Amino acid sequence: MLDKLKTEVYDANMRLPKLGLVTFTWGNVSGIDRDKGLFVIKPSGVDYDDLKPSDMVVVDLNGKVVEGNMNPSSDTPTHTVLYNAFPKIGGIVHTHSEMAVAFASARLDIPAVNTTHADTFYNDIPVTEPLTKAEIEDAYEENTGKVIVKTFADRGLDYDATPGCLVGQHGPFTWGATPDKAVYNAKVLEVCANIAYHATMLTHKDIHVPQYLLDKHYYRKHGANAYYGQNNPDSKNHAAREEK
Repeated sequence: MLDKLKTEVYDANMRLPKLGLVTFTWGNVSGIDRDKGLFVIKPSGVDYDDLKPSDMVVVDLNGKVVEGNMNPSSDTPTHTVLYNAFPKIGGIVHTHSEMAVAFASARLDIPAVNTTHADTFYNDIPVTEPLTKAEIEDAYEENTGKVIVKTFADRGLDYDATPGCLVGQHGPFTWGATPDKAVYNAKVLEVCANIAYHATMLTHKDIHVPQYLLDKHYYRKHGANAYYGQNNPDSKNHAAREEK
């Protein structure tokens, strides 16, 4: 069942340790088949060196296991909430990457202080309020997803333009059109957190990137007039070419 997606999700999970985003088994990737209403996720607590594509667990959008011999990630209810709330996403990543967790621990947004951030995230990367005692004791992982959704709703944020969030006192979740893109966003988030930390240690001024520069860098990679790279809508028209 969903063998191609299982391989895709397995490959995305295996990129996490290669990119320095996980320690031990502290992370997971999932990917969804929207037509079938099923997603595939890493099994819980299995060492990356021991993982196989066939170990990936198939789950429905009610959070019920459809196929798999192992227990799915303990974060499966969080993924379930996000897939239901954010219908355009195709993959989700959760890690405990160190600098992102530092910002989550301090309950601080990761500020947009440079074009590195603006290329991928259109806003400061938000941090949620910590979960309450009641939320932790009853349906903890489900409430983790709900607090992410609430944060985006309360702040009026577009989940497509800001594809990641810090859960207060916990860590980062990112998403994207595919599992691989969600992994990419997880790495970018960690890099942005690291840069922002060092930049804010150097000055106490507000060093947010100006809106016009943020707009330029975000929209040259995203949207109808994007021209960065080879395959964006306006890529072929951006470079001046010699007439033949």
